[in-house]
Amino acid sequence: MKGAPRTSAWAAGIAVLGAASAAGAAGYVGSQKCKACHIQQHKSWDATHMAKAFDLLKPGERADAKKKAKLDPAADYTKDAKCLACHTTGYGKGGFKSVEETPTLAGVGCEACHGPGGGYLGDDKMSLKNKEYKRPALLAAGLVSPPTAETCAACHNDKSPFVGPGYKFDFKERKDKGTHEHAKLKYSHD
Repeated sequence: MKGAPRTSAWAAGIAVLGAASAAGAAGYVGSQKCKACHIQQHKSWDATHMAKAFDLLKPGERADAKKKAKLDPAADYTKDAKCLACHTTGYGKGGFKSVEETPTLAGVGCEACHGPGGGYLGDDKMSLKNKEYKRPALLAAGLVSPPTAETCAACHNDKSPFVGPGYKFDFKERKDKGTHEHAKLKYSHD
């Protein structure tokens, strides 16, 4: 009997590591998958600069801002790794690869803030088939909700050529501006 508690604790530890590994390995699915249930949020997000962040990398886009930041406004930055990390969803983390391969991940989509949806979207988790899913189960499966200041600061920092040294991102001010409408959900998920 002395071994039973140790075995149970060991099994529980392996289960936790397995869940964490599965969440870490979750794939990106694209913001269109989120739209099925979160229509209002998607519609308001689609009108933001975040949704169109990839377009800023194209030649001629925001030419004056690029000149001011000492960037060539005629250059194509759509394949520049320094830019893609903040202008796409999941670049370098199993998400965006190229416009040709992963067009639904161009721009800063839902999963850039809420984590890869492959871990928490599905018939037994968040879906139209399971409208009364429970938030704690989704958090355990990799959902990030709400995103933190650190999530935003990964890109909104003084390394951006558009803001420069000394820039401080005001998370409190910006969390309700520029992302999406925070509409009340139809079903309870607590």
